[in-house]
Amino acid sequence: MEEQHSRHPYDLDEETLFLVSQTFKALSDPTRIRILNLLFQREHSVNEIAESLDLRQSTVSHQLRFLKNLRLVKYRREGTTLYYSYEDEHVMNMLKQTIEHSSHS
Repeated sequence: MEEQHSRHPYDLDEETLFLVSQTFKALSDPTRIRILNLLFQREHSVNEIAESLDLRQSTVSHQLRFLKNLRLVKYRREGTTLYYSYEDEHVMNMLKQTIEHSSHS
């Protein structure tokens, strides 16, 4: 008789595991944390993010693409300018709580 492997109710499927690990990967990079923290205040264009954080435009664009692929940020177009804002309230709250936790000495 073949043994059946029953899934535990809180076992995670492969897709969920991948998405969770990618979210933590996104939050493990200091530049992405700085960008998300800035976007938590209000939406910004790539130029505004680059100027505010003293980063190259290409660096900001690369990081925003990574964050957009994970649906952590979204954008709207106004003319030729893209304005980015955060998309995932849960992740942003987790980031905010982690920042607050880390600032308590």
